[in-house]
Amino acid sequence: MILLANSLTTPAIGTLFWSALIFVLFFLILTKFAWKPILNAVKSRDEMIKGSLESAAKAREEMLKLQSDNEAIMRKAREEREGILKEAREVRDKLIFEAKGKAAEEAEKLVEKARAAIESEKRKALSEIHEQVATLSVEIASKLLGEKLKQTGEQEKLIDNYLKEINFNKN
Repeated sequence: MILLANSLTTPAIGTLFWSALIFVLFFLILTKFAWKPILNAVKSRDEMIKGSLESAAKAREEMLKLQSDNEAIMRKAREEREGILKEAREVRDKLIFEAKGKAAEEAEKLVEKARAAIESEKRKALSEIHEQVATLSVEIASKLLGEKLKQTGEQEKLIDNYLKEINFNKN
């Protein structure tokens, strides 16, 4: 066992020579056939990663730009909405004010028409009352005069009084 362990730790020169020769041949074959394709693949992969990173950075910039544009559009839309709402409120208030004014005007016209109608009816009623009072007064006076004139001495006194008044009025 000692012999086996000793031969592995100290190799023979022949083994070293053949190992070095195989290594160099393997290295030359790898360099000639595999090294360039491997380096080209690594280089193309490196370029692909750089391109992907650049496109990701561009996409990020575009996304930020689109986000800021979106925020600007949203802000503008909010301002327009507020403007439209303000205008709608103003139109509503104006319409309400005009409607109240027209209603007050119409109410005033109706009140004036009612007052005029009441005044007209009042005058008509008073006129009718005056006519009735005059008619009744004349009827009452004629009945009273008729009663007084039926008495014989009263007629002569009344006629004399009228004649005296007429004579005094002419002077």
